[in-house]
Amino acid sequence: MAKEIDWSLYLRPEASPSFWQQLTLVLRLSVPAILAETSAITMEYIDAGMVGSLGASATAAIGLVASTTWLFGGICASAAAGFSVQIAQLIGAGRREAAQSVVRQGLIAAIAIGLLLGGIGAAISSGLPRWLHGEADVRPQASRYFLIYACALPFSMLRQTSGSMLQCSGDMRTPSILNILLCALDVVFNSFLIFPTRTVMVPGLSLSLPGAGLGVTGAALGTALSEVVISVLMTCFLCFRSPVLRLVRGVPWRLERSCLQTALRLSLPIALERVISGGAYVAGTRIVAPLGTVAVAANSLAVTAEGFCYMPGYGIGSAATTLVGQSAGAGRKDLCKRFAYLSTALGIALMALTGALMFLAAPWMFSQLTPDPAIQELGANVLRIEAFAEPLFAASIVAAGALRGAGDTMVPSVLNLVSMWGIRITMASVLAPRFGLPGVWMAMCGELCVRGVLFLIRLLRGRWLEGEHAAAVIEKAE
Repeated sequence: MAKEIDWSLYLRPEASPSFWQQLTLVLRLSVPAILAETSAITMEYIDAGMVGSLGASATAAIGLVASTTWLFGGICASAAAGFSVQIAQLIGAGRREAAQSVVRQGLIAAIAIGLLLGGIGAAISSGLPRWLHGEADVRPQASRYFLIYACALPFSMLRQTSGSMLQCSGDMRTPSILNILLCALDVVFNSFLIFPTRTVMVPGLSLSLPGAGLGVTGAALGTALSEVVISVLMTCFLCFRSPVLRLVRGVPWRLERSCLQTALRLSLPIALERVISGGAYVAGTRIVAPLGTVAVAANSLAVTAEGFCYMPGYGIGSAATTLVGQSAGAGRKDLCKRFAYLSTALGIALMALTGALMFLAAPWMFSQLTPDPAIQELGANVLRIEAFAEPLFAASIVAAGALRGAGDTMVPSVLNLVSMWGIRITMASVLAPRFGLPGVWMAMCGELCVRGVLFLIRLLRGRWLEGEHAAAVIEKAE
């Protein structure tokens, strides 16, 4: 068991941690999250390779509804943030009982929101592929995939909420391990559900591996079953094993207006940004879909392959949310700024490196994802376009995490939606008819660079520290 982080050593008023102590703390929180995110993309890569072996139409079926699944997943993440940021700030202020009360209210809200989103997803599943302009042979598989995804949303919401709360308490290790297990289970379940019974050759032995042969439907069921198992485990760890947040007697299970209002204030801007940004992804899918099955499949696989670059940024962004949130709760604005700057610089450096590696390895990556030469060539080309945006993409990811920890959610949300709709979709609609899928990715690359610059300006100006967001959270908890 990893030694617990003693936050008081860093957050007490007289503490002045050195640069190397700060860097060590950032890395200690970031590395487990980065490993979990990298593992998730590795498993998605393997998952995509499994489906890709079934042909372009199977890959296109999942790719067609992928932007809509991102939209629903983003709403889940934004709702979780409304409670987890409160927890980080309350722990930083030394108010553990108030943080435990937020845990209970967050779990109740997660179940309610998950059921609502699942019902909406199930209701639109039959007509969604047609509205997205999917080709006729792709629509039935895409519809079934999204229906199963929607049914698993309550469990996905519960997993994200519990994991986010554990992370903001300083426990990156448990959610990271469980998220890695989630990916491993997904691959195991998929191997049995996607393919029919088959013979597998190992050195000196021939094994008969049972399978259901469900194809795209099997991929959806594998993911759903994984979500069910891990959401239960994640919630149990939160409620019974967390040193800081586990359930104790005397803390009531009741909804409090002040907590819900604060959660709404924190999460609503993120949710609106995710809805509008998710809508932009859906609009992007409508732009790509008329380009044909090969373009849709290449676009979907390129997004999966790109994840190897930006997942380190999301891991560091999670650490930044925790560090800035707890520093804000302790009233240490100086540490808020130092942790935000250090985390952002680290994210930019790492994603610049992974971007360079992605540029070099793009053809090989696609050779592992699909046997179709046309998809391989097109996908590698667009992936190399995106490599140039990775450093500034990192700036937007990590800076957003830092700002979120301080409770600054409105301005980052506005920056995201203006950038997505004002630049990406506008440019993509103009460039796609002329350049095809590369035009769409040129628009994406340009938009990510602009977004990164906007977030750096917001971070460096320091106005995000003037809003007294943490004080408002703690005052309402009292």
